[in-house]
Amino acid sequence: MDDKSFQTTTIGVVLDLGSRMAKEQKTAMEIAAQEFNGLAPGLLFHFHHSHGSSAASVAAVMGLARSKQVRAIIGTISHGEATMAIETNSTLKNIPILSLTSLAVSRDTEMSSTPLPYFIQLGTDITFHTRCFAAIVGEFKWPKVTAIYEQNNGVFSDPKTLALFSHSLRLVGSEIVDHSALPSLSSLSNPRVTIEKELSRLKSNNNRVFLVVQASLEMANLLFERAKQMGLMEKESVWVIPDEIAGLIDSVDSSVIINMQGVVGFKTHFHEMSETFRRFRYKFRRKFSLEYPEEENINPSIFALRSYDATWAIALAAKKSQRKFSQKEFSESILASNFEGLSGKIRFKNGKILWPRALEIVNVIGKSYRDLAFWPPAFGFSKNLARHQLMEVTKNNGSTGTLETVYWPGNLLSVPKGWTYGNEGKTLRIGVPAQGAFTHFVNVTYDQSRNKTSITGFSIDVFKAAVKRLPYHLQYEFIPVNCSYDEMVQKVYKKELDAAVGDTEIMAYRYRYVIFSQPYVESGLDMVVTVKPNKSKQTWMFTSAFTKETWLVMTAMHIFIGFIIWLMERQVNEELRGLGAMLWFLVTIIFYAHREPIKNTFARIVLAPWLFIILILTTSFTASLTSMMTISHLEPSVLDIKTLQRTNAPVGCNGNSFIVRYLTDVLKFKPKNIRKIDSISDYPTAYKNRDIEAAFFVAPHAKVFLAKYSCAGFIKAGDTFKLGGFGFVGLSFPCHCDHFRICLVK
Repeated sequence: MDDKSFQTTTIGVVLDLGSRMAKEQKTAMEIAAQEFNGLAPGLLFHFHHSHGSSAASVAAVMGLARSKQVRAIIGTISHGEATMAIETNSTLKNIPILSLTSLAVSRDTEMSSTPLPYFIQLGTDITFHTRCFAAIVGEFKWPKVTAIYEQNNGVFSDPKTLALFSHSLRLVGSEIVDHSALPSLSSLSNPRVTIEKELSRLKSNNNRVFLVVQASLEMANLLFERAKQMGLMEKESVWVIPDEIAGLIDSVDSSVIINMQGVVGFKTHFHEMSETFRRFRYKFRRKFSLEYPEEENINPSIFALRSYDATWAIALAAKKSQRKFSQKEFSESILASNFEGLSGKIRFKNGKILWPRALEIVNVIGKSYRDLAFWPPAFGFSKNLARHQLMEVTKNNGSTGTLETVYWPGNLLSVPKGWTYGNEGKTLRIGVPAQGAFTHFVNVTYDQSRNKTSITGFSIDVFKAAVKRLPYHLQYEFIPVNCSYDEMVQKVYKKELDAAVGDTEIMAYRYRYVIFSQPYVESGLDMVVTVKPNKSKQTWMFTSAFTKETWLVMTAMHIFIGFIIWLMERQVNEELRGLGAMLWFLVTIIFYAHREPIKNTFARIVLAPWLFIILILTTSFTASLTSMMTISHLEPSVLDIKTLQRTNAPVGCNGNSFIVRYLTDVLKFKPKNIRKIDSISDYPTAYKNRDIEAAFFVAPHAKVFLAKYSCAGFIKAGDTFKLGGFGFVGLSFPCHCDHFRICLVK
């Protein structure tokens, strides 16, 4: 067979002729053959229908080798299928097989056991696709995704490909939390029921980021039809599709597009403005519409262009051989192809086409789609492909802001969180205290005219801000509860069994907390008491402005300086000759009231710096004495908690708070000495009437109280008693298990 000359070049073709992709590929091949036969007649096709089955593809390849004198085979044939066929029929070893499918990860391993020197890959390397999926996920920072793929003869049926995909996602901080392997569409007797059952399973999970990593267009049509009917195409959902679906969007009708609104995908970029492409598109539309009148939107996809280029690669090798090459030489000639095709440059290296190309990121919206950006794998997302091809800039897949204007499912313009809490339509009911003493944190008011309850406050604002930052949509409702905090916790606890069977959860929380965060660093219990004047020190308070040593040094220095000046002046100054005059001079100089003139030059030199020192000392004395007189009036009436316990002094606290139990169980106060106070405005009256000697507040509440009554004679006393922290109590969420549990965050 190797040495035999052929009058015609027979090409075997294996395609799933029932799919839209195969119809385009068949049409493109026939156009290429017509063009070549017009120059040098000799191309003849033998088409085989694989029905989307891997076994049928292998049988078709083997049948072509046995019954037809084919010199080349084109089709959606994987490396594994070609290997099985060659192991059965060794005559296929030298026949070039031009594969139009994506390149599997494990190809090199397979080749080591069964060499296929003329298996030529025109499809995209799957690594290219997995990196693009990861780049899109990383751009929008979705931490968890769900992978969906069709188990046909595609490469995602290989565990190694899934491992590669998982690794690519981990590099951008994401992971696969679930995956769905749909059976091949041709193997399903009732595909709608199967798809609906699988989508129902996926819907029960929280994740809403769906990556359709591999599927035929026909499977995708059914998938999105059922997804929309089941509410999986609404807000907060994300769908990303690969080249084999996005590349055919131009060819689908409006009934399919309407089910894919908001979908993001990527497709291989090719030049559509060349004269060669326009001529091909004209021929393609005319021929395709005649042969398949039932199809709409007749536009050639990248898959048609690749089939056209594959046919021309065989045709050019046939022309070059002039039917004198052996089969092996003919195959080598195809591997040496080097020409500009419709899909790009046709050159092969190690049996794979070189792909220095970019992917287009598209967004399905309206009746078609819009281009978002380009993704060259070496540079990342860009609006301008030409600039990236000329300049090596932004060599990473980090966020560049080029994909911000995306229309997501449900007409959502902001980036979906990609997550939902629990079952659809379920609302988290949150209990809040309706009778809180500190309304700054939680304030429940009722408007009778509008018959509406309003819940406001700092804690409510913090909760709402935290919910906005959650990576999923949380439906919640505030429920006012007329009871203490401890009773609210018990209400939550009693809901545990009901929640396990699907009842609505209740979550109660304290007045001051930050949900889904670390414990508040200021959490603690403060004691606030009144202040009293310290009369014991008021008489001789001025002496405390300086230490005893300082007083002695200043007195000694003052007498010494006065004595020196007296010695110098008594001979020339009549007013400073007597000892009494010197002593009076020492007194008046302190207040700069001396009237005696200093005549001696050396005496003036000694006196000048001392006057400066006296100025500094008097200023410091005045400041210290003022501070001491102020502080002396702010001394707490009770120094510590032991004094309160020893004297059985009454203390107050918020009656609805957990503080009541903390004072009795931890601090060991007698219950009869604890006064429950309902409002912040009642505390000053309780102090005034001697109903309480001290009050206990949690640290944030103490700050509010002292800020409001800062001029009323109150002060914080003693140390702060550290608590476990502020948090919430309720059913934990989200979790990836199938049950709920009660948790208390401290």
